[in-house]
Amino acid sequence: MPSHYPAQPPWVYWTVGIASSVLLLLSVLFHELFHSYVAKRRGMAVPDITLFLFGGVARILEEPGDPGMELEMAAAGPLSSFGLAILFKAAWLIASSLGAGALILAPLDYGFLINVLLGAFNLLPAFPMDGGRMLRAALWRWRGNLLEATGIATQIGSAFAYLFMFLGFILMFTTSLLNGIWLVVIGWFLKSGAESSLRQTIISNALAELRVGDVMTTKIDAIGPDVPVGEIVEYFMKYKHGGFPVMRDGEFLGLVTVSDVKRVPREDWHRVRAGDIMKPRSEIISASPDEPIIEAMVKMSAHGVGRLPVIEDGELKGIITRSDLMRTIRIRTELGR
Repeated sequence: MPSHYPAQPPWVYWTVGIASSVLLLLSVLFHELFHSYVAKRRGMAVPDITLFLFGGVARILEEPGDPGMELEMAAAGPLSSFGLAILFKAAWLIASSLGAGALILAPLDYGFLINVLLGAFNLLPAFPMDGGRMLRAALWRWRGNLLEATGIATQIGSAFAYLFMFLGFILMFTTSLLNGIWLVVIGWFLKSGAESSLRQTIISNALAELRVGDVMTTKIDAIGPDVPVGEIVEYFMKYKHGGFPVMRDGEFLGLVTVSDVKRVPREDWHRVRAGDIMKPRSEIISASPDEPIIEAMVKMSAHGVGRLPVIEDGELKGIITRSDLMRTIRIRTELGR
């Protein structure tokens, strides 16, 4: 900042530095919000956005349905950054024409610069960055296969990752230790992100045609609402489940999990009943037998649960758990399905 705006008092540099840091944070958030907006407009679930040392990630739980959707979602981020850069530049020109000082001009100047860099860096064809996802969309449209396109994009992304790490090692031992370490870490981050995205695509591909009814457990080990917690503990030990439906005369009342039992003091195990600690049916996220298995996975992830009761016409037809999904994924990928 002193090199661009010299001869300023220290408090100006500190104020501009803090303001610029906030602008950086908000610019990254703005970038990720546009990804989220396009995804949600296309009917995809976005439970959260995580901001961290290397930028931000909007957690989109599903793979896009077609190459056009992928391209639209990927392009939204860089376009939003470039649009924000134009706004910052326009504000800088207006403020400069009005004779504003460094306290106003410097943050606007930085906002323009950082958004140009943010948009340009994300356009690199290094999967899973935005440019890499745009490349995957093009490969998908060309080859007609999402899994194959993801594999190629992952290889290209990994090549960029190794290039970053190679350049980082050169910098570490030649000109700049800190910048070299930074490039190595970014390369490692890109490589792990590409591999993680490939795994997500493999999982989605393995489950694409399945419905909840194909995977759910139909043999239901239920407990009554009057069963004391002490006996529920024995159920957990015997059946190795993480939760049990609570039923009376065939009617599904609620669900009891290990977490519910852990909240009961041991001295009260003989007195407290399943009906006292269960989560009632009205508060439980459920699935239907005809629901795509991907939607069930989205529900589990979005609500932080490990199992869903499967309801049809008001009746409990089965239970689908995260273990059921993982077992299905493993079998189908091992058998090439």
